[in-house]
Amino acid sequence: MSRIGKIPISVPAGVKVEIDGHKVKVTGPKGTLEKTFHADMNISLQDRKILIQRPSDRPDHKALHGLTRALVNNMVKGVSEGFSRVLDIEGVGYRAAMRDKNLVLYLGQSHTVEVVPPPNVNFVIENRGQTVIVSGIDKEMVGQVAADIRAWRPPEPYKGKGVRYRGELVRRKAGKSGK
Repeated sequence: MSRIGKIPISVPAGVKVEIDGHKVKVTGPKGTLEKTFHADMNISLQDRKILIQRPSDRPDHKALHGLTRALVNNMVKGVSEGFSRVLDIEGVGYRAAMRDKNLVLYLGQSHTVEVVPPPNVNFVIENRGQTVIVSGIDKEMVGQVAADIRAWRPPEPYKGKGVRYRGELVRRKAGKSGK
């Protein structure tokens, strides 16, 4: 058995789960997520717990078992608690601002970068534009939007300027040695 796949997923109060064959729909206080999973995985709901079972011990079934369980767990956690990623902006003149619901980034380029949030993703600016919090109910979407923002100006190794994840360690290099 997969160590991850065999753990049952407990459904918190206020979260409604509908399983229709291989399609799972999870509704909670923060929103609704729906996803279709591989046809070989058996997904069932028993006593407010979601169980994932695999048909055999083939390597591909073992891999799908843990993956399916992790994805369903992320759906349940997303609609009940939500996910967030924190980005720090470092550099002289580097900052973020909000224009309506869009995020506007000033990253030392000749133009500003405007990021339009996808559905169910929100931006919050803190610390006078030096911190951006990307939050939403879909873990994959939150991570992808945060990665796209970071890709506009990844941290550089000499001065450390750029957009980085909170807690990310940027390896610094020594500059030129002067005489």
